[in-house]
Amino acid sequence: MKIILLQDVPKVGLKYEVKNVSDGFAQNFLLNRRLAELATPKTLKNLENRKKLIKEEKENQDKLLIKNLTKIEKGIILIIKEKANKKGNLFSGIDEERIIFELKNQHQIELSPEHLILEKPVKTVGEQVVAIKVGDHQSSLKLLVEKE
Repeated sequence: MKIILLQDVPKVGLKYEVKNVSDGFAQNFLLNRRLAELATPKTLKNLENRKKLIKEEKENQDKLLIKNLTKIEKGIILIIKEKANKKGNLFSGIDEERIIFELKNQHQIELSPEHLILEKPVKTVGEQVVAIKVGDHQSSLKLLVEKE
């Protein structure tokens, strides 16, 4: 039976792939759990349209990310105030999620956490450099952590 996968299914295939599987497996497992749908001419046409929309959306997101990277390359400095002790060590680390949140609030730049390259959370007061990588483009962001 020919089916279209609606989700990634281990040892079967990835989302939106058209696969040929046994009738019993399709009816009793995949279709029953809404992991797949029958591959009819109508659903195959819908699949092509979905793939086009996903591709266009991804291209638009990539363009927006590259636009945001150019803003960052112009020398934006992100300032985060956090509680610290007398030696300059923060009580709580600053992770990717916090950096993304502050970027959006302070500079209206939207990135996702997977684009930030941060080995470990920032735990000291001072200036840090955070690497950003989107596809082939790479940039860096100056992060200034101040004592609250």
